[in-house]
Amino acid sequence: MLNDSSAIIEQYMRNLDRYSIEQLRFKCKENVWSVGQMYIHVIEVANEYIGHIETCTKATHEEPEGKTEDGTKALAEKEWPNIRVKLEEPPNAICNPESKDEIIAGLEQVLEKLAYWAGYVYESNPACKVRHGWFGWLNARDWFEMVGMHSWHHLRQKAKLDEKLAEAGIR
Repeated sequence: MLNDSSAIIEQYMRNLDRYSIEQLRFKCKENVWSVGQMYIHVIEVANEYIGHIETCTKATHEEPEGKTEDGTKALAEKEWPNIRVKLEEPPNAICNPESKDEIIAGLEQVLEKLAYWAGYVYESNPACKVRHGWFGWLNARDWFEMVGMHSWHHLRQKAKLDEKLAEAGIR
C-alpha cells in the first residue's frame, strides 16, 4: 500500500525538476489552475487524507455505515473516477507557489507522513471510519489508498496543463 501512494508522490517530485518557477505559476486562463496550484492542491488533499488516517487509527467508535457505490467501485479499481470534479472554492483560492522549494518541502512532508502511517493502517480497526463526501465511510486503509488515487487523478490534469504551457511557449 505504501508503495503505490508514495510512488505517485515521488513521481510528482521527479516531474517537478522539469519546471521553472515561471512555468509553475503560469495560468492559461483566470479560472484554471496553474501547474503549481495543482501541486499545492495535491499536497493539501494528501495532508487532509493523512489526517483522516490518523483519526481512524486512533478512533474507538465503530461506524456501521459503509462506502457509497462510487466509493466501492473506485477503491476496488484503485482509481478515482475519470470525471472533472468542480470544487466549490474558486480556482484562485489556492495560491500559486512562491518557490519550487515550497512544493518540494510539501511533497517530502507527505512522503514522511505516508511512511510513518503505513505501519498503522493494517493494525487499525477497519470499522473506525471517517466520511468522505462522495465515497462514503472510509477506514484508515481506504484513506491511505485515496492519497495515491487522488494524486494519480491529477496527473491527467497535469498533462493538459503541460499542453497549455507548450502552446504558450513558457520557458
